[in-house]
Amino acid sequence: MAEILNITDAEFDSTLANHEFVLVDFWAPWCGPCKMIAPVLDQISGERDDVQIVKVNTDTDSMNAAKLGVRGIPALYMFKNGKVVGNLSGAQPKAQLSNWIDQHVTADDF
Repeated sequence: MAEILNITDAEFDSTLANHEFVLVDFWAPWCGPCKMIAPVLDQISGERDDVQIVKVNTDTDSMNAAKLGVRGIPALYMFKNGKVVGNLSGAQPKAQLSNWIDQHVTADDF
């Protein structure tokens, strides 16, 4: 049961280094779909301890979003040991998002 962390660009690399799996939600306060997915991420965070979920507000911290080529939000990026292993755009239903996370957490490709 990991708590969702709100991180800045300055904390991005160290956060990735401190967790095997990190799901990054690039979002903004004005974004409707971002508001829709927030409770889903809260639920998933409360149910899992194998993935650290973090949120990066692209209005105030856009450097890493730009480096990754984020063009629309919400943009979800899954990292394993600091490397991108998948990404999704837009609000996703809980079941679909949980399945997507499971695919990356159980994959043996790294």
